[in-house]
Amino acid sequence: MGEAQENLSHKDESNGSGESSPYIPPYRSSLPGRERLHIQKSNVCSRAYFVVVMVFFHVYILNVIALLLYVHYNNGPGDIVHGEGASASVSESEGPLPHSAPPPRDPDMEDYRQSFSLPRIEGIRVGHVQRVSLMPDRTHEMKTLSLKPLLFEIPGFLSEEECRVVVQLAQLKGLMESQPAAPSGGQEDSNQPILSLSTEEVFSLLDLDQDGLLQKQEIVSHSRSRDGTWLSPDNLRQILTGLEACPAGMLTMEEFRRVYDVSQRPGQQRSGTRQGQVKQRSKHTWLYQGLGSHHVLHTLRNRVTRLTRLPSPLVELSEPLQVIRYEHGGFSNAHHDSSSAHSETTCAHTRLAGNTSALTEITCRYLTVLFYLNSVEEGGDTTFPVADNRTYEEEALVQDGVDLTDTQQTCTRGNLRVKPATGTALLWYNHLSDGRGWMGELDEYSLHGDCPVIHGIKWVANSWVNVDPDHQQQARYQRLVTHRKQPKSGMEEQYHPLSHSDLHQDL
Repeated sequence: MGEAQENLSHKDESNGSGESSPYIPPYRSSLPGRERLHIQKSNVCSRAYFVVVMVFFHVYILNVIALLLYVHYNNGPGDIVHGEGASASVSESEGPLPHSAPPPRDPDMEDYRQSFSLPRIEGIRVGHVQRVSLMPDRTHEMKTLSLKPLLFEIPGFLSEEECRVVVQLAQLKGLMESQPAAPSGGQEDSNQPILSLSTEEVFSLLDLDQDGLLQKQEIVSHSRSRDGTWLSPDNLRQILTGLEACPAGMLTMEEFRRVYDVSQRPGQQRSGTRQGQVKQRSKHTWLYQGLGSHHVLHTLRNRVTRLTRLPSPLVELSEPLQVIRYEHGGFSNAHHDSSSAHSETTCAHTRLAGNTSALTEITCRYLTVLFYLNSVEEGGDTTFPVADNRTYEEEALVQDGVDLTDTQQTCTRGNLRVKPATGTALLWYNHLSDGRGWMGELDEYSLHGDCPVIHGIKWVANSWVNVDPDHQQQARYQRLVTHRKQPKSGMEEQYHPLSHSDLHQDL
């Protein structure tokens, strides 16, 4: 009691002094000897602060989970296991795994991945000129001659000395007849059927079950027999293409007649007899451009790689350089350098990589680079009969009874003609783009031929880039060829693939 009064007296004294102090209630201690514990409210976490901390913590956890899911679904199992960084972390934390060691990087596989893209030069418009860097010390002008097909002209692509070397190498190699001259009576072409049958007879022979309908299996069964006595491979391709274009998937007699008649032109009459004409008259040879070849040929191939902007493996694994000599009267009828592909055909250059046999082998050439090795006194122009036409129809190739593909008769009627000039190169695409960076359908407007040489001699060279429309088939072919060229011990330096940084070699 005395203590309480004493506290009250202290309170009165403080009030009397004029100083304000917070009111402290009396403390009653139940246990003697214990000191009073003072707790301040500012040191206690409020409920709102706790809620904010927990919210941020959960957001952080969710972000970590989302990041892990993103990494998982954007990297396949192979990338996670065989990646350099990932495999190292797994081996350190969990010990060595049977397949944790990353395989050595194969430079050829990197080239294969790059080869699945086919860059395409833009033509802009007819007459457009763009500069291209093909040599370290100079640039070339590339002029757009047409958009259908996409055709360019590059003057001075080769020097006169380089042209002379290519011609001399071809002469040393020896030239052969591109096609023997047919006698006056007309010699049968190896691509033409031996027997001459009517349309009804051909339909009856193809219709194995005699139901009046021609199905795909019936054509395929005949084609695989490789019997060309009454139907040529070109006829088969045309018929099969027409059947695939039919919505019903089969051909009646009337539909077959229309398809078959188209397959007989040009070069045959509707009755099936040949017109007895030669498709070309020239001599040619092939020059190897790989390792160990003449440095001019090697440089030429590298320059083509720079011009086309294609991956070097595609150019290196394509056909050798073809050199052609046209003497007086030499010519070639209008033709396509490549072929249309369908389900029952295979490209000749990737045939070895195929798992199944196809009925017909075709040439698959994505683009053509033509070199003029000399200037011709008169004639010898390269003609593109239907360049930049509004439409393309095979029936329109015959006008007033004259076949536009016959360059001997109708060379001057072509839409576009290019006069040979020493060192000039022509580049055109034989196929359209599929819209996904690969080779699409055949560009029908790439039809071209060589006008007859009137005075002088004409020397040209063709460089083709072979590409399979099936990019997986092309990749298998590249791997197969590269594995066959794998170097043995001590030979590594002689068999390394070219890189884009080493495309040009000075003469």
